[in-house]
Amino acid sequence: MDVKIFDIKERSFWFGVEIVKLVADLPKNTAGFAVGGQIVRSGTSIGANIEEAQNAPTKKEFIHGMTISLREARETEFWLRIIIESDLIGKEKIDNLIEENKEIIKILTAIVKNSKLKK
Repeated sequence: MDVKIFDIKERSFWFGVEIVKLVADLPKNTAGFAVGGQIVRSGTSIGANIEEAQNAPTKKEFIHGMTISLREARETEFWLRIIIESDLIGKEKIDNLIEENKEIIKILTAIVKNSKLKK
């Protein structure tokens, strides 16, 4: 992703696309398949839950959906670290994804926190 997107829905969508591309580059072995399955699920779930939260009928459900997205982003961070530390893919190849994931976590944390304050 070359251009900075400020809409969290679009940003999380393109992050999910990059996660899918990352999984395609993982080794075709037991570790690659196991970690790939986990990170593609958590990395694409971030945006899916944001989309769902946007249409929540209540503020409580909106906060719940965004909290799930935040948890999925944190899980994705875990899997990115596993990929690096187990040398499945070199850190230099996924530095941008790591930084984008950190920014998404910050944005979602702020959204959840601010939404809870505005009850």
